[in-house]
Amino acid sequence: MTENINKRLNLKGVSCPLNFVKTKLKLEEMQDKQILEVILDDGEPMKNVPRSIKEEGHKIIKVEKLPDGGFKLLIKKGGRKDG
Repeated sequence: MTENINKRLNLKGVSCPLNFVKTKLKLEEMQDKQILEVILDDGEPMKNVPRSIKEEGHKIIKVEKLPDGGFKLLIKKGGRKDG
């Protein structure tokens, strides 16, 4: 089953924390339950961005290692946390 990707963001070469900021801003433009595809470098970006995304209440539904050493994440936008 392939997920229906609503938006894409290529953050190869973008350093922390700017890659998380760009991901967060893109998610804010989207509707709940929409899918954002994000391309990240290995290392710090892959350590920090997924953790921060989950803390924001979103769900990482797929992580795929790319041939160039980067990673593709599929993120499902979550609803706002209340309280």
